Amino acid sequence: MATDPRCPDCGVTMEGVDVRTGGGYELSVQTDEKREGLLGSLGMNESLDVSPRLCPECGLVRLYADL
Repeated sequence: MATDPRCPDCGVTMEGVDVRTGGGYELSVQTDEKREGLLGSLGMNESLDVSPRLCPECGLVRLYADL
């Protein structure tokens, strides 16, 4: 993510954090967009990594797709 977003509640800069899952997998989102190349021709959709951000003031956590 190019710039750190600001918390919509507090207005302070949100900090990058790690989100852990029980299985140790990284978070991602899957779109309806078809992947390019061979995988797209096989029907696979595009997958985007996710950047979690935390507000140090109120504790709000937001997930942003890395476009």
